[in-house]
Amino acid sequence: MSATTETAPEQITTDPEKKDLILSVNNIEVIYDHVILVLKGVSLNVPRRGIVAILGANGAGKTTTLKAVSNLLHAERGEVTKGSIEFEGERIERLSPNDLVRRGCIQVLEGRHCFGHLTIEENLLTGAFTRKDGSAAIKADMEKVYNYFPRLRERRSAMAGYTSGGEQQMCAIGRALMSKPKMILLDEPSMGLAPQIVEEIFEIVQDLNAKEGVSFLLAEQNTNMALRYATYGYILETGRVVMDGEAKMLRENEDVKEFYLGISDSGARSFRNVKTYKRRKRWLA
Repeated sequence: MSATTETAPEQITTDPEKKDLILSVNNIEVIYDHVILVLKGVSLNVPRRGIVAILGANGAGKTTTLKAVSNLLHAERGEVTKGSIEFEGERIERLSPNDLVRRGCIQVLEGRHCFGHLTIEENLLTGAFTRKDGSAAIKADMEKVYNYFPRLRERRSAMAGYTSGGEQQMCAIGRALMSKPKMILLDEPSMGLAPQIVEEIFEIVQDLNAKEGVSFLLAEQNTNMALRYATYGYILETGRVVMDGEAKMLRENEDVKEFYLGISDSGARSFRNVKTYKRRKRWLA
């Protein structure tokens, strides 16, 4: 009698050079609908307790990279066809998103995606759905979330769909914290928010990283803000990593300053009237 058995994910012995990495993405390719190549040989690393930024324009492949890690591609007819992804030294391509959440890797999707018909507190409780450590521990973590996000405490009984964009973003991050994550994949946290709210959210991300030890891999178009808080960055263009380095190095790089921060030797620059985008030769070196 034959039986169909599910193949367990391949166990990887952690390379000594990778012992301090929580995530390692190795030369992955992603294809949608079996024909559309979106990511082409993308590699990146996230150290434990690190904040790493994926930077680039809209359509560069930032969100696809995050969804490749969180295994949310299948819902959009996408798949990783080459390369490997390791979380804490273990291959995770075959794990379900639920399994990844239980292991401590959770994604906060672009656009916040709160449950609009639930209150803020009910939204936060949904983040603890996979936990089995009891109501006392969940209550303690709820209090911790409210300490990080005092505004959520004030709005705990409000329907999430009637709160502001900033409050919904805080709710989405707080909901992720309720799952006791080791790493959060944060997609476009600044999108559609006022500058002061964006800074408040990034300050909280920095606090969570320093005080709770949560690693962050964030995809962000706001290059200036991301490089202020990240320790390392990768710049994507059309599905490829074209540059990476320490955040300080990227902030000082002339190409990054000109094409992503809008600053050149002659000062601030607008690209509204630029018809062609010509990169310096060293950009692709």
